[in-house]
Amino acid sequence: VQLAESGGGLVQAGGSLRLSCAASGGTIDDYNMGWFRRAPGKEREFVATINWNGRNTHYADSVKGRFTVSRDNAKTTAYLQMNSLKPEDTAIYFCTAGLSGWDRTIGYDYWGQGTQVTVSS
Repeated sequence: VQLAESGGGLVQAGGSLRLSCAASGGTIDDYNMGWFRRAPGKEREFVATINWNGRNTHYADSVKGRFTVSRDNAKTTAYLQMNSLKPEDTAIYFCTAGLSGWDRTIGYDYWGQGTQVTVSS
């Protein structure tokens, strides 16, 4: 399975972006889909995840109430809706798929190349 993120860009604080993660070369029906990010000079950190059937989600405290993760298995695509963006959300955002992944990188088998999100103050 190959993953490709899109939808990143430059936005002002308080704005919104919607990231997409399109899978190819296979289905994502059995996989949990996660989003992680890496800010300049920092380690990769968990953002959000959604289980294989979309019934369970989990968010980092820093994005709870502002970000929403979703998926459309028929389109083999996962999404991350980001609202009320803050400058500290600036990072490269990665999507990932795994049978047992949740809020840590362990358990995720496939990773995208990432998409840059920049939030200006």
